[in-house]
Amino acid sequence: MSLEKPQIIAHIQKSLNYTVFDSRWVPCSAKFVCMGNFARGTGVVQIYEVQHGELQLVKEIEKAKPIKCGTFGATSLQQRHLATGDFDGSLNVWNLEVPESPVYSVKAHKEIINSVDGVGGLGIGDGAPEIVTGSRDGTVKVWDSRQKDTPVVNMEPVEGETKRDCWTVAFGHAFNDQDRCVCAGYDNGDIKLFDLRNMALRWETNIKNGVCSVEFDRKDINMNKLVATSLEGKFHVFDMRTQHPTKGFASVSEKAHKSTIWQVRHLPQNRDIFMTAGGAGNLHLWKYEYPAQRTKKGADDVDMGVAGSVNLLQNVTLSTQPISSLDWSPDKQGLCVCSSFDQSVRVLIVTKLNTV
Repeated sequence: MSLEKPQIIAHIQKSLNYTVFDSRWVPCSAKFVCMGNFARGTGVVQIYEVQHGELQLVKEIEKAKPIKCGTFGATSLQQRHLATGDFDGSLNVWNLEVPESPVYSVKAHKEIINSVDGVGGLGIGDGAPEIVTGSRDGTVKVWDSRQKDTPVVNMEPVEGETKRDCWTVAFGHAFNDQDRCVCAGYDNGDIKLFDLRNMALRWETNIKNGVCSVEFDRKDINMNKLVATSLEGKFHVFDMRTQHPTKGFASVSEKAHKSTIWQVRHLPQNRDIFMTAGGAGNLHLWKYEYPAQRTKKGADDVDMGVAGSVNLLQNVTLSTQPISSLDWSPDKQGLCVCSSFDQSVRVLIVTKLNTV
């Protein structure tokens, strides 16, 4: 019976000589990038290619400041430029073919950029290509690489409000030229949903624990689901289709890991399957099951959402250290790359994803 379930197979493992914070597949290729910092305090981007079951180092780029995060989400499939956020608060966009100097650079934040996401590139999401950055300085900013020095949107606490460390940001709801949302998660458990069309805070909630990772199941559709992971090993799935005026969005939570859930990533080929990466070096593969009816009438006769349930498909322990980044290949179903604080990068193959 167990062989009928998806299996998570560690295909290739490689030890690195630096701390790796993020890893991303290069679109339309068998290559991925790893980003991090050397012990000497400089930043590094490495490009690897999967060849005959082994990893070949294609290029290594060293930069002045440690690199925390990166995305290809705002680039075209032709250019495949990598946007990175570093410990100094700078947002840089690199042409990896000629990486000596960035094609776009801005001092985006006063402190480290913890998270970055892109939309409008790679044929995903309508509208302008934009990059969102979240920082320890408490602000969330949206950038258009065609506009120099100033952000398109700056979302910061009002005067007198305490600044919270923003740990994670994600785009969603980009299903036409006008609509677009940014979701941000903070160290105190706050989740905020910013509506970029109306320039307003659309919704906020608190999940009682620092929010490590948020991701919409798809960026380029009318908001469907949002997963948020947190410090104490809990994650929440919000049904984003129906917003009740007072109760907000319906959600289901699951305590999966015994430690922090560092990342969540939805399978590009099936939005109801997602993987969580944990602080104890483990990965959990989940499937969301919708309820029979996604809305119901509340006592006030107003529509409210109904949450579904999550089923654990498979889990595996890969490392003794936290798995800090995870990325599914957009081109090959079941292929993924993950990095952990044991200074390793792993290429995984997840089987039987089309049968669950």
